[in-house]
Parts: sequence; structure tokens; C-alpha cells
Amino acid sequence: MSHELNRLFRYDFWANREVATMLGTLQTPPQTCVKRLAHIVSAERLWLERLRQQKQAHAVWPEFALNECKLEIETVAKLWREYLATSTEDCLSQTVTYKNTKGESFTSVKSDILMHVILHSAYHRGQIATDLRAAGFTPAYTDFIHAVRQQFVE
Repeated sequence: MSHELNRLFRYDFWANREVATMLGTLQTPPQTCVKRLAHIVSAERLWLERLRQQKQAHAVWPEFALNECKLEIETVAKLWREYLATSTEDCLSQTVTYKNTKGESFTSVKSDILMHVILHSAYHRGQIATDLRAAGFTPAYTDFIHAVRQQFVE
């Protein structure tokens, strides 16, 4: 397994936790932010289930409360760590066939799916930051370089 992919997933888990922690400091976090965070963790789990050829556990846009998001972040992080620990470079160059939520069939290289998971989550964390700023709040500082500088990611 690529050292860089492992670093990116460690960063992703850290960044998701940072967002959840920040939202938890607000008396009433904006519902759009909680909804996006729920989508992030649900989609991360969905892609892992596709890789493992498992049944989808949650809706793509689930109705999780913030506490449920926090629990799911930890669960999904553990599941991804287990998957990554047992994945080889050869395994990640293989393809997997799956159906999207519309029932359309696709085949993708596993390493491309892993990169998608990271980029998809960063995209939605950016939306959360924008929504928080628009509501007058300061979002969590989740830049990758900040995580590295502060040694949250090695």
C-alpha cells in the first residue's frame, strides 16, 4: 500500500474529526453543514462497501444528527484503516464493478476510487467551511499543510 495514500486517509480522518468537533462547539450548528458532514461519512462508507462488494449500509444523504456523524466518522475511519492495512499495490491496480445509487453499472480501478474518496470529502468540507463563514462562524482549519505542520499527519 502506498505511503502517500495512507497519509491522505490519515489526513481525511483528522479533517473530518476537526469539522465535527468545530460544529459541536456551536449551540445550533447550521443544518446544511451537519447534512454535508453526514454525506461525507456515508459516502466514504459507501465506497468502501463497493470495494468490498457489500450491501450499502446508509443512504448517500442520510439524516444523521451531529453525534451520529461523530460516531460514524470513527467507525468509517476504523473500517478504512483495516482495508488499507490489507491492500497491496497489486490489489489497488485491480478493477471493481459496482452500481451507483441510480442502478447504473460502472467499473473503476480501486486506486482511483481511493483518490475519489479523499477528493470528494475535501470538496464537501470546503462547502461546509463556506457555509460556516456565510453564517458568521470560523470554520475548522483543515488544510492538509496545516495537518502536516502540526504533525497531525506524519
